[in-house]
Amino acid sequence: MQILILLIQIAVLVAIVLLHVAYVTYFERKIIGHMQVRMGPMLVGWHGLLQPIADGIKSFFKEDIVPEQADKPLFLAAPIICLVAMMVSVAVLPFAKGWALADINIGLLFIFAMSSLASYGIILAGWASNSKFTLLGALRSMAQVISYEISLGLSLVGVMMLSGSLNLTEIVEAQGTSFFGMYIFSQPVAFFVFFVAMLAETNRVPFDLPEAETELVSGYITEYSGMRYAMFFMAEYIGMFVMASIGVVCFLGGWNGPFEVSIFPPIWFILKVYLIMFIFIWIRATIPRYRYDQLMAIGWKLLIPLTLGNIFVTGLVKASIN
Repeated sequence: MQILILLIQIAVLVAIVLLHVAYVTYFERKIIGHMQVRMGPMLVGWHGLLQPIADGIKSFFKEDIVPEQADKPLFLAAPIICLVAMMVSVAVLPFAKGWALADINIGLLFIFAMSSLASYGIILAGWASNSKFTLLGALRSMAQVISYEISLGLSLVGVMMLSGSLNLTEIVEAQGTSFFGMYIFSQPVAFFVFFVAMLAETNRVPFDLPEAETELVSGYITEYSGMRYAMFFMAEYIGMFVMASIGVVCFLGGWNGPFEVSIFPPIWFILKVYLIMFIFIWIRATIPRYRYDQLMAIGWKLLIPLTLGNIFVTGLVKASIN
């Protein structure tokens, strides 16, 4: 019976996540459209509301082409690795107290491990496609992930020091229910570094160098088509949701509302996540892509020193208080 309940919970979570992926693409197109004084999708359904479904059906029935010289097993496995790694990450996210599919003690480390695993899918896609453009995209991805995962992890060390835990539920509870108890107020530098590193980790503008279409056609996914092409985008949007959720848990008080306003806790969590995702989209509409040397300079020369300084100051303050 418990296994059946668990399977039902997994099925519901997967369905919700896939629905989220479909309609985040719609909202992104709509938001960027309005920012650029145009309408976005309008023809399929009322105001284009059925456009994501039409796009999904189109992708499903498009021909799946595999290059003749590609390493076929790795070529076929790469999008699955990316998608599964991101889907598994959602299992440890606490939407409210007791609302995590798997409330494990090392939830934060687990998500870092899964995000690192997803980057292997990108690297394998670039290598297995047997194309210079895809290989360059994969090499960029490898360097970018190594550079920004360091600052991403270090930015959360201060949060771990204050909460004394790697469990996501305990990190939320350590911030209390007060608005000013959120760690964004006590760790503003860490939040800034986390947000910038989060953009790079999810390959979003202005750090979308692995799939820079102006230089590399479409980067590591140039040789993909049909549903396998769509799976990479599904993984990217799930990754956006996961990273935004980590930001909410670690810096914005998780499911707690402002000034203890009484409302269904998961609603607050989702509202905060979509606020961060709106900023993702806003940045895409306004900021141009960085050069690759600028990307590396920001990661190594700015973000890592900032995180190390933040850890030192946090340790000093905590030691002086105790």
